Amino acid sequence: MHTSPILKVENLSVDFHVKGSWFSAVDNLSFSLDKGETLALVGESGCGKSVTCLSLCKLVDNTVSRYSSGNISIQGSSKNILQMSNKELRNIRGKKIAYIFQEPSVCLNPVYRVGDQVAESIITNNRQVKNIEKEIIDLFKMVGIPEPAQRIYCFPHELSGGMQQRVMIAMALAGKPDILVADEPTTALDVTIQAQII
Repeated sequence: MHTSPILKVENLSVDFHVKGSWFSAVDNLSFSLDKGETLALVGESGCGKSVTCLSLCKLVDNTVSRYSSGNISIQGSSKNILQMSNKELRNIRGKKIAYIFQEPSVCLNPVYRVGDQVAESIITNNRQVKNIEKEIIDLFKMVGIPEPAQRIYCFPHELSGGMQQRVMIAMALAGKPDILVADEPTTALDVTIQAQII
């Protein structure tokens, strides 16, 4: 018996407004993702991979873009994500769908310790965790951060690019999402660290 997909994208089209005209970045794209499945979007730079990934949680900047068509649904909800309010989206982002972005040095807040940033992800996603510090240390161990009990007190600039990316992965995993979107998470890393992250 085949269960319904955990994620379904149907006829997604995303346009950008440039110099007075609309240009298509994603044109009539459809795919689905089953539980436990890995799906790769492959294409040249600028073909719309990141725009597609961001669209899954309606994260594309709506001041310069529009969703001209499409339906994005997740298992357990019949509502189109592209038609959800910000309040409804807060129940999706981080809990149902979480992201690992390309540039951890840009995504991590430089004025907060990395442990506090992961703690925020746990708290924001309403996870009932009795010992948040232990949970963060366990997440850091899971993603291969050495001396995790000490690293939780570091600021982002005190960590290498590879360690920062591991923090980003831990932050994404902190909400126990059903879907993890990795948008070229090894772009800024050397090949040895890329292999470890993958």
